[in-house]
Amino acid sequence: MTTTLKIDFVSDISCPWCAIGLAALEQALAQSSDVLSAELHFQPFELNPQMPPGGQDITEHLTQKYGSTPEQQAQIRATIAQRGQDVGFSFNAAGRGRIYRTFDAHRLLHWAGLETGVKQAALKKALLVSCHSQSQNVESHAVLLDAAARAGLDRARAQQILESDEFAAEVREREAFYTGHGINSVPAVIINERHLISGGQPVAMFEQALRQIAAEQVEA
Repeated sequence: MTTTLKIDFVSDISCPWCAIGLAALEQALAQSSDVLSAELHFQPFELNPQMPPGGQDITEHLTQKYGSTPEQQAQIRATIAQRGQDVGFSFNAAGRGRIYRTFDAHRLLHWAGLETGVKQAALKKALLVSCHSQSQNVESHAVLLDAAARAGLDRARAQQILESDEFAAEVREREAFYTGHGINSVPAVIINERHLISGGQPVAMFEQALRQIAAEQVEA
């Protein structure tokens, strides 16, 4: 007999650690499928909600935001690439030239979640590949529509959403909910609306936590 856990994965498309964290979480879920299953929901978080149209040079952005040097940024990219490789996610070796606003991507993800959880997960992964593996402009409607189509979603409906402000209020409400509850960095993995795992943790750490929470749920 397995127990079902509700998992809210709060994250941003532009966050490389979110790609690592999701891949690690999915592996942990597969490895602990003997005792648990999960309802996985992707929740919005914007690392750069004030990003202007057209984005910003990523080296300039990281220097302004974190005070890091190009050399430090290169070292971090190497660490991220290795962590990604460990969980089967490929980062573009050349990195990303620019960083873009992700609000429209979150609107599509909200819609996909209303369709099916499977399609929402597929869209999330397609968008992460577009951003980090292919270094594409995830502000571009063409890029977003291609990702939606790859996820099995209706391209015409996705275009209709992008050309309107549909789901904007819902995304802002969800973002405000999580920041209002103390989430200020991502990924934030919230299990059963009670347990928080922060950051792109290793597979073993996720699996240990999932098994422990599942066991406590059975005992309760």
